[in-house]
Amino acid sequence: MNTSPVRTEPNKRNTLNRLLEVARQEFSTKGLSGARIEEIAREAGVTKQLVYHYYGSKERLFSAVLDESSHRIMAELIALEVEHLAPTLALREILNYCFDQYMKDPFLGALALEGIRYHDAHDTPRNMFADLTPALAEKFDRILQRGAQSGEFKVVADPRLFLATAALLTSGGFTNHYSMSVLIGVDTRSAQGMQMWRQYSVDFIVSSISLTPNPG
Repeated sequence: MNTSPVRTEPNKRNTLNRLLEVARQEFSTKGLSGARIEEIAREAGVTKQLVYHYYGSKERLFSAVLDESSHRIMAELIALEVEHLAPTLALREILNYCFDQYMKDPFLGALALEGIRYHDAHDTPRNMFADLTPALAEKFDRILQRGAQSGEFKVVADPRLFLATAALLTSGGFTNHYSMSVLIGVDTRSAQGMQMWRQYSVDFIVSSISLTPNPG
């Protein structure tokens, strides 16, 4: 079933953008099971009939929200200009940006966690996250190859495994904040916790492949 963004005229596109943003907040705070189409429609200033007309069901609306969020965060990372930086600095820049996307968006962590549950429990269509991942992995690979050539990094055999590990570490304080907070002893959503985890996770990732004594 196709959940790609609906092609519409500008006014309708604005309406759908507003609807997706309201739905994003509702799904983030209440989860898929707790969110209600009627409330989403009312907050977005549309009728629930319009929601069903474009998306068919609450599950398809949720898939569209996940798709839009995936496109947003992946496109930002792919477009991030780090090619002019030395490999270590480039890697730190992109890892910090990964973390900051969650830090600056109060809904992203909860939405990502709800999306994990949804994809684990449903046979879902391929979305933009899967479509854009190769481009992001290639971006990481270019940084890693430059670092290996300059003698800053060890050779990384599988950049996609490295990317997956980096994504889990940088986002873990937001997507699994309870367990992480208990283990660390500091709420990872607090200012202190976010600063601590941002620095530690990025340092840990960089040092895992660094050949230089001071990778910072």
